[in-house]
Amino acid sequence: MNGTAPDWRRFAHWPRGAALGVLAAFALLLGLAVITARQPVHVQSDAALSGPAQVSAADTIERDEDLRLYDRIAERVAAGEDYYQAAVEEQRARGFPVRPGLTVRLPTLALLTATLGQPGMVALAALLGLAVLAAWWRRLGSEPGSGDKRVICMLLLVIGSSLALKPQYLVLHELWAGLLLALSFALHRPGRWIGAWVAAALALALRELALPFVLLMGALALWRRDWREAAAWAGLVGLFVAGMVLHLSQASQVVSPEDPASPAWLVLRGLRGWTSNLQLNSVLQYLPAWLAAPLALLPLIGWISWRSDAGIFGTLLHSGYGLFFMLAGRDNNFYWALVVIPTWFLGLAFMPGALRDLWRAALGKT
Repeated sequence: MNGTAPDWRRFAHWPRGAALGVLAAFALLLGLAVITARQPVHVQSDAALSGPAQVSAADTIERDEDLRLYDRIAERVAAGEDYYQAAVEEQRARGFPVRPGLTVRLPTLALLTATLGQPGMVALAALLGLAVLAAWWRRLGSEPGSGDKRVICMLLLVIGSSLALKPQYLVLHELWAGLLLALSFALHRPGRWIGAWVAAALALALRELALPFVLLMGALALWRRDWREAAAWAGLVGLFVAGMVLHLSQASQVVSPEDPASPAWLVLRGLRGWTSNLQLNSVLQYLPAWLAAPLALLPLIGWISWRSDAGIFGTLLHSGYGLFFMLAGRDNNFYWALVVIPTWFLGLAFMPGALRDLWRAALGKT
């Protein structure tokens, strides 16, 4: 009964008007998702400048131009060539832009792939995936309201991380960054954050899209007045800035003014930017867009309803990245969502209870 509902069920004791407002807002959001839905297509990233074919999400080719690009760069680095020279030459040869310097990926993953080779990367991905599952199993055992949902949450983590189960995608920087951020999320506790810091630092060394995660960690540390932790996250941001300056300076030495420039990333796709990114990086890509788009947003209400440290962080994290995807990123940047997709679907475990509590509160049955 809702009269004895635990505190972690955020909506269980809400007043009738507030519950009706949340239900109406969520229904409106899902309705807008249906209206703005468009069957997404897989586009070969920035090679679109040279006019590649587009294919439906369900018929994605096994090895698109992006993946072949990263394969070839790693091969050349393994052969002893300079990373920046190899990366810029390969991007030029395939019609990819090389300006600004951010279009050239950080060298970390290419150097790691060149060192370990494909078998080593498969083994490393397996170990990282197991670490993510183990860390989340432990965290869910200590978070209010999640103890009886641990098994379903593990299944949802596997679903969210499904691309990591396919060796052909292990050259994607966002995939590794997403797994590391999922590990950082699971490891973090107020007062115990060193493991989370290390995992997030590794993610940031692979892909700069991990920066909002780090900034959120730092902001919440400030909110808790944990000055030591806040200083650690600020220090990581400082290290990242220094690393990016070095990276851009190295890339500038092999880029010429005549090289192609990337189109703008600030394209304001709106809600479709969020829903299509979630679709294309999950099993939802096999559903019609009008159905997949609202389904992609269902975890949101679950995250919001989970009144716990993990629930608050997950709500802020995923809502923040969702806003980012609505404002920035072209259709062919759909893979950016890989940095948060591993944990997104955890919200589904709390979604039925959230809707039930809201419905009862709206009927005045609290």
